[in-house]
Amino acid sequence: MELEYKGNGISSGTTIIAIEYDGGVVIAADSRTSCQNYVSNRLADKLTHITDNIYCCRSGSAAQTQALARDVSALLNHFEIVMGEPMLVCDAAVTFRNHIYRNRNSRITSVIVAGWDQRQGGQVYSVPVSGFLIREPYAVAGSGSSYIQGLITSQYYPGMPLDEVVALAIKAVKIAIGHDCSSGGVVRVGIIDKDGIRTSVYCQHDPKICQVANKMLWSLEFGEW
Repeated sequence: MELEYKGNGISSGTTIIAIEYDGGVVIAADSRTSCQNYVSNRLADKLTHITDNIYCCRSGSAAQTQALARDVSALLNHFEIVMGEPMLVCDAAVTFRNHIYRNRNSRITSVIVAGWDQRQGGQVYSVPVSGFLIREPYAVAGSGSSYIQGLITSQYYPGMPLDEVVALAIKAVKIAIGHDCSSGGVVRVGIIDKDGIRTSVYCQHDPKICQVANKMLWSLEFGEW
């Protein structure tokens, strides 16, 4: 007897967060990439560089979101060269919205666009799979978001200082990792302000692993150990 395979094969499970603070934006995500029950990557980086002060948090099909981020990044960098000035965060969000809406029937892509510009400071824009675009003081997406939306809503407040925002983002992703089977690995955190981005990695239990991971990331970025 032959068994008919009815699975999708594409897993869109993840947990991504972006929260505004007075000087910029904090972004965070888990690091698990899975294909149904198979974990294909335990240390994926879902915080993707678009321009020097704009990043996106990717949710959906990993390959499709990577291709989308690459295309948008190339387009915005071309605009920066032509205009001779940095792109605005809202322009990046609209570009993502246009791409996602145009391909909404063929792609499983959802992003949170976060960054800093001189006009409006730190900004967070949410673009789900439908292509809808909205600016929010904080945004949560992915399969793990249902476990932590209430936590973020109850603990976030306008004017929240940076250290509390970072602690809240880490706490939320760790809770999602503990409850959502499609979220896992380490917690990647990025702090975006006028000077660019500062990144860190936080492990669920072992701080020594966190220190090694941070050194590896520093080495990969700057060629030093």
